[in-house]
Amino acid sequence: MRLKRTKALTTLGILVAFCACPRKGQQTTPTRELSFATLQDKIKGGWAGQIIGVSYGAPTEFRYRGQIIPEDQLPPWEPDRVRNALNQDDIYVDITFADVLNKVGLDATTEDFAEMFKNSQYRLWHANLVGRRNLRRGIPPHEAGHPRHNIHANDIDFQIEADFIGLMSPGMPQSAIDYCSRVGRIMNYGDGIYGGMFISCMYATAFFESDPRKIVQAGLACLPPQSAYAQVISDVLTWSQQYPNDWTQVWKLLQQKWDKDDPCPSGALDPFNIDAKLNGAYVALGLLYGQGDFLRTLQIATQAGQDSDCNPASAGGILGVVLGYSRIPDVFKQSLPAIENEKFAFTAHSFRSIVESTVQRAIELVQRNGGQFLGDRLLIRMQQPTPPPHQGWNDYGAPVERIPVTDPRWTWKGRWEDYRDPSGKPRPDFRRAYIKGAEATITFKGTGFVLVGAYLPSGGLADIYLDNGSPVTIDAYLEDAETRLVESLYHRFDLPDGEHTLRIVTRGEPYPGSKGQDVLIHGLIVFRR
Repeated sequence: MRLKRTKALTTLGILVAFCACPRKGQQTTPTRELSFATLQDKIKGGWAGQIIGVSYGAPTEFRYRGQIIPEDQLPPWEPDRVRNALNQDDIYVDITFADVLNKVGLDATTEDFAEMFKNSQYRLWHANLVGRRNLRRGIPPHEAGHPRHNIHANDIDFQIEADFIGLMSPGMPQSAIDYCSRVGRIMNYGDGIYGGMFISCMYATAFFESDPRKIVQAGLACLPPQSAYAQVISDVLTWSQQYPNDWTQVWKLLQQKWDKDDPCPSGALDPFNIDAKLNGAYVALGLLYGQGDFLRTLQIATQAGQDSDCNPASAGGILGVVLGYSRIPDVFKQSLPAIENEKFAFTAHSFRSIVESTVQRAIELVQRNGGQFLGDRLLIRMQQPTPPPHQGWNDYGAPVERIPVTDPRWTWKGRWEDYRDPSGKPRPDFRRAYIKGAEATITFKGTGFVLVGAYLPSGGLADIYLDNGSPVTIDAYLEDAETRLVESLYHRFDLPDGEHTLRIVTRGEPYPGSKGQDVLIHGLIVFRR
């Protein structure tokens, strides 16, 4: 239900507030006042900052992997570039999750969010893609992001979609943690969920705090201290004190310590890194060294590279709350009025309407947590966060070798052929089979592996035989029209150290709904603990 700023609502807000007083024996917490106009300005600034940030960094996304982008290589800002945000996945997924709360209410469950996600039709990648694919195959919502089922469990996906949670939680980081726990497990696990908590808790803090260092510290306070994500952010805070005037030195230390062992099929033993904690560190760099300057914050978060549109989107959104829309430099927001009523792709919301609905959710959440809405202002009962129990995914070991299909250790039986991509380009780094009984076998030494192949609209079925175990049936089908060439067809990380044999046997059968029975193999990534 949407609240309206009317005399009747003011009265209602006061009544609700009186009912929300702490019970006898309940610990009281400080209350802070925020004017209704300031709440609106900060929420609008948060959404605007995210929109501007993703548009600012879009031209460089993943073009610089393990490299700092030279400042003179940053495309000059053009105000009309904000239109780019209308089709950005980290905006439209963010908004559709927020819309679940609009439709279901603040008590929306993991299952409610998963149902929307499962039925969505937009393009997705990495943890989001596999999480939705898992849901469509009957894996329960609480398991869809678990590393047993999702090789991308630590990827950035939930981190770039948790803005809506922080923006409706002014001064209430514990509420942000609770909502992150509901939503994040659909596509992520462990550090992948903590990324959303880190970002949303910084948003929640930014309503009342302007010091970037304190904001980053507040985000850290929401994380289990033993998690790798918390250790990365602790390192950033420590190193930024050692090198207060040179963010590039901190970036180099991050590369040396943390830019490694990524299990993502696109990143293992390669420069590509979509890991949540490393990219979260780049958000922190932008905030700490930007020192409240909007342009400088976007520049640094972008120059750090890797996911260099999502990172300035997060940093810009958080700083947008600090500044409020009114204080974001005009050069960045001058084209926003022209698109404020245009709907974001795959959503029912425009910039104007998502700001309005976020304001109403924030008011309702404030009241639910013991605060008051008095028409022209809110009294917010401030929260101290309690980090969630640690969920680690640290037992997979490290990638030690990639074995491409061109390696002579592979043996092939039956009809396999080189693959041509949808444009007709030969891809000899993939082998394709679609006839029943084609076999591919590889022997390797390690404690885990990822069988890398493709998801595609013509994907079929295959049986996987590991050592002397019973077969496991996998499918290579993707409901999207667009093929994803480097994905996990099957992975295991619980093997005894030693020699193992993996055999793939095609069944020559389509997955239900598929246009064919193709199975494409790209290679094997070997892991060792």
